[in-house]
Amino acid sequence: MRNRISLNKGWTFCGPDRKEVTVDVPHTWNAIDGQDGGNDYWRGSCTYTRSFASPDFDPATQAVYLEFQGVNASADVTLNGEKVIHHDGGYSTFRADVTALLTDDNALTVVADNSKNDRVYPQKADFTFYGGIYRDVDLVVVSKAHFDMDHFGGPGFKVTPTVDGKNGTVRVESWTNVETPDVTVTLTDASGKEVASGKGTDVTLTIPQVHLWDGVEDPYLYTATLRLNEGGKAVDEVSCRFGVRSFRVDPKEGFFLNGRRYPLHGVSRHQDRKGIGNALTKEMHKEDMDLIREIGANTIRLAHYQHDQYFYDLCDEYGMIVWAEIPYISEHMPGGRENTISQMKELITQNYNHPSIVCWGVSNEITISTKDKADMLDNHRVLNDLCHEMDKTRPTTLACYAMCGPFNKVAHITDLVSWNLYLGWYVPGLFLNDLWIDFFHLCYPNRCLGYSEYGCEAMPNLHSDKPHRGDHTEEYQAVYHEFMLKCFERHPYMWSTHVWNMFDFAADARDQGGEPGMNHKGLVTFDRKTKKDSFYAYKAFWSKDAFVHICGKRFADRTGDETTVKIYSNQPEVSLYVDGKLAETQKADKIFTFRVKLTSETKLEAVAGPCRDAATLHKVDTPNPAYKLTAKSSNSANWV
Repeated sequence: MRNRISLNKGWTFCGPDRKEVTVDVPHTWNAIDGQDGGNDYWRGSCTYTRSFASPDFDPATQAVYLEFQGVNASADVTLNGEKVIHHDGGYSTFRADVTALLTDDNALTVVADNSKNDRVYPQKADFTFYGGIYRDVDLVVVSKAHFDMDHFGGPGFKVTPTVDGKNGTVRVESWTNVETPDVTVTLTDASGKEVASGKGTDVTLTIPQVHLWDGVEDPYLYTATLRLNEGGKAVDEVSCRFGVRSFRVDPKEGFFLNGRRYPLHGVSRHQDRKGIGNALTKEMHKEDMDLIREIGANTIRLAHYQHDQYFYDLCDEYGMIVWAEIPYISEHMPGGRENTISQMKELITQNYNHPSIVCWGVSNEITISTKDKADMLDNHRVLNDLCHEMDKTRPTTLACYAMCGPFNKVAHITDLVSWNLYLGWYVPGLFLNDLWIDFFHLCYPNRCLGYSEYGCEAMPNLHSDKPHRGDHTEEYQAVYHEFMLKCFERHPYMWSTHVWNMFDFAADARDQGGEPGMNHKGLVTFDRKTKKDSFYAYKAFWSKDAFVHICGKRFADRTGDETTVKIYSNQPEVSLYVDGKLAETQKADKIFTFRVKLTSETKLEAVAGPCRDAATLHKVDTPNPAYKLTAKSSNSANWV
């Protein structure tokens, strides 16, 4: 009924060098210079142009919308010389009705702008603000009578499910451009069978014996289909998948899903990749999800902005609990208040129907460099009230900066709160995590507390048999995360914990402490090709899929007559074979350590139940120089 026509192919791009090249979107102009360090990547305006033939439509009965799913950070769109729309906010969908502007041959121009300014977020943060049209562009042909397409890029309807005993109650609200709309609503189960139906723009339906959306174990999805009728005939149709679930957060017992305790342990995710920037394909999004699922995570903080709709769909499909947020980050800009409100309206309007989302994030580390604290606090109250007005089913949250103390007023505005703390990385003393959590819980026993970020940098080519804080080795990252996993087990009342980060990501302002331009706190490398040892530590603690992993495979050249071999597994027993002979069998909980005598070449094989892993070590006289960090190390807290 709606006809969606892709405009992704065949754009002419005029970049900072003012040379014209042909590109397809998704595209970004900072895929290289935004990842190499120096904080010198180009920020400014670039122009995309393309022509297209008018779609086949009847102007008497149909309308045509131009839809952009992501242009960073501001966009000015013109069609056939006429201004179509200006949009501020680089991570959300926006549309414009272009019916009256279409001719047989059409010239479309988009000026994308990621310039520095004091009104559009983000402007200061530890990640690269890639410029470009980095998500899909479509023409959408619809009936002149249609579900609303002009309200903050949303779908034109809201689905609000609640659990009522063994039944599901589903309220479906819709908005159209028709004065007296005739709307029918049909709910179908995963097999396509109708389970409820009704008529009206605000209808409440009952699903008997409802099948709950139950997290990663059973993310069951229904479908709501809405039809707008004229003269007994459907002229427009919209639909979405939805899940029926209940959840609550308790300050003493943590997160509950469908009435049972459901501890949230997971990761944060940035959306960029090596050499690609933010211009990810669906296959890349799916690969990210597969890697997150492999470690057994059940929650994702989608930081620090609205992510691609396809990824939210994957979260629904695979049962991930999602923290969704806007890029109100690092510094409050009085001139940016309107932009925080518009980005929040877009985030909620466009994502309300996703069952995976359980909270709206208001800000991240906003106290780092904020000067006007009174205005900042007032803006937070406005955003908090806005979230509650737009969505009465989900709580609000925010992520506090490490130096934002427990008594700071900003930490007590939202319903939930989490902290970005790197105790044991930027600050010495892993034990401080226990002290900090205990202190906050003692002071505020009725406040739900989480960790929104914690992590430690590691580069797969850096190794040490005596790892220490700040060395960027895989070995210290593993020690750090082992401690944090056990720390959170000691504090089961935390409402959520999110590793920073699942993947290494670009932060062009970085020029020290590892590879310039990169944040290496990921459990997986930027290109997604290398799973660091700490990846398998999480898999051991969280995943139910049997596995065994020998740590330090990349630390192959070792000095001395003996070495320690660490093994991760979620099996209760691991046997280590050295040069084909059984050396030892251990029973332990997830982390197994063996002492092994080195020869010129030592072949290792670990066996745990049905699982096997192998590695080869070499005895050398001097450490491999490749294991040493050549860049100057730094533990600047501004890199968090």
